[in-house]
Amino acid sequence: MRTTLYTLTLLAAVVPSTHAAERVDVGNRISENLPEIPAELIDSLNQYQNTRGAGFAGWTGEGCILISTRFAETAQAHRVCQPMGMREQLTFYKEPVAGITASPAKAWRQGFVFSKDKGGDEFSQLYWFDNTTRTTILLTDGKRSQNNGTVISDDGSLMAYRSTSRNGKDTDVWLRDTRSGDARALVTSGGSWNAMDFSLDGKRLLVSQYLAADDSRPGEVDIASGELTLFPIDGGKAAFDGFEYARNGKGMYFISDERSEFQHLRHYDPVTGITIVISKNIPWDVTAFAQSPDGSRLAYITNEDGISTVRLVDTASLKPIALPKLPIGVSGGLQFSPDGQRLAMSINTATSPSDVYVIDIGKSELIRWTASEVGGLDTTTFTAPTLVRFKSFDGQSIPAFYYRPNGLKPGEKVPVLINIHGGPEAQAFPTFSPQIQYLLKHLRVAVLVPNVRGSSGYGKTYLSLDNGYLRKNSVRDIGALLDWISRQPEMDKDRVGVYGGSYGGYMVLASMVDYDKRIRAGIDVVGISNFTTFLKNTESYRRDLRRAEYGDERDPLMRNFHEKIAPLNNAHRITKPLFVAQGFNDPRVPYTEAEQIVKAVRENGGDVWYLMFKDEGHGFAKKPNSDYFGAAQILFWQKYLIGK
Repeated sequence: MRTTLYTLTLLAAVVPSTHAAERVDVGNRISENLPEIPAELIDSLNQYQNTRGAGFAGWTGEGCILISTRFAETAQAHRVCQPMGMREQLTFYKEPVAGITASPAKAWRQGFVFSKDKGGDEFSQLYWFDNTTRTTILLTDGKRSQNNGTVISDDGSLMAYRSTSRNGKDTDVWLRDTRSGDARALVTSGGSWNAMDFSLDGKRLLVSQYLAADDSRPGEVDIASGELTLFPIDGGKAAFDGFEYARNGKGMYFISDERSEFQHLRHYDPVTGITIVISKNIPWDVTAFAQSPDGSRLAYITNEDGISTVRLVDTASLKPIALPKLPIGVSGGLQFSPDGQRLAMSINTATSPSDVYVIDIGKSELIRWTASEVGGLDTTTFTAPTLVRFKSFDGQSIPAFYYRPNGLKPGEKVPVLINIHGGPEAQAFPTFSPQIQYLLKHLRVAVLVPNVRGSSGYGKTYLSLDNGYLRKNSVRDIGALLDWISRQPEMDKDRVGVYGGSYGGYMVLASMVDYDKRIRAGIDVVGISNFTTFLKNTESYRRDLRRAEYGDERDPLMRNFHEKIAPLNNAHRITKPLFVAQGFNDPRVPYTEAEQIVKAVRENGGDVWYLMFKDEGHGFAKKPNSDYFGAAQILFWQKYLIGK
């Protein structure tokens, strides 16, 4: 979900209405029933919408770093060559740049690969940026296919990536000879495949087939013959991630939950057949790992109740190597420098946007490389959440991050916003949100961000608790959270709003159906309104993957269940104000999901705001669009949540 809150660009006003579906088309924006946004709200939001972060994207051969950050409307690739140094912008596109992959230090040419789609349609193409010529060339077919997940061999002569170009349905692994430009499909076994890592000699490629959040198939391909060998899975079924050959030439590293509740970091030696579970004493998921170029050191990140812990070990002894204290937050993008002496990563905290930090391993020193803007705001006034837990209907403990407005007076009761993440196989983290900080300070709204059952990060049993016919149990978790809210002395149980995107949008609609009398208003962003129509209309390369989570609508019993729980078929039970926001080019949750729920709620006399951007997909990536939506949602909360 890419919706964020940045600077507001004032677009033409739209005409307000009550329940009539009066549609106003202004430029790239279609809206219905949205009132004009007051100038004072625009001014109030300006600083919050001018925050931005920097994400680490890789080391360059000369020891600089590549970062992704936004200085205009969208995130682009930049280069930084020293701590707190100048950010040199390298790409300049209207569409955001993603999937930045730097060429290895020993590659025959230096540069990076990146992906870019059109208007959020996710039919991303791959491009090469050449450091010497400063030119960009298209690498893939440029047609209606999705191409991403780039892996480059050590010498830079081969590039592997995933693509739907063969038939539009299956995601194959493709191989490109970077010298000749020749490309061919390497793995065409059907389903969704990922390229993971080249062997040191470039003759083999690790791959993985993704079937579901708890089911992957790891394998190895002989590049010359194309022969695919699948690896046995201990226990028959497991989730896999981060598959790499050991840089010292001895076996391979991978992340898996084989015969375990959590995804552990493991090392497999094919000579002895022995697998060592490196993180076995840590009861949390490993989310990423990185090897030093010579294979002597191994770094990895664990996700511990939503907070990242970074560890470093010597690969020969697996003994820990001391690291400096890191900011408490969420880390990612872990990678060693070409000389192996430094370790870079992005760190995002609840009170600061993402920035790049580098650890000097020899000195055990943490060095900040970027300091992103926060709109001139005083970050000491920002609020970090506390972790709370509440019991659901069946006794299951549900975690949530609670953002409490500062300076509550005795007896003061404040409105509450429940922010529900998408996925559903995802996790809400205590990361920086200018929108939440604005709600806390200016509207004095408490914010709860739950990880309802079905969320990742809490073990594979918890992950599966909402699958198929268990779907509504996650909605019942929201009911239990409403019960918890009613017991908190500082929370006003009569002023509760719900917000969510993608699957979180479905949760908003379902919660408004089931708990209409207890919810004041809701905002659904690119949300599912009927699983049957969603599965029919989502892009074909995603359909089977989503059936694994939601159930197969071709089964009459499951289809009947989907129809029974669909918010669309229960729209008469949504009587409170609803705001639906959508991207026209969304390939995941098509805009028809939004339009049908808007129509159904309106036909029952419901008050609905509707907003759609023609140049966006599954979320709002362009700054003017994100800004307008950010201001509109604040206006919606002011009108429907804040007032007594």
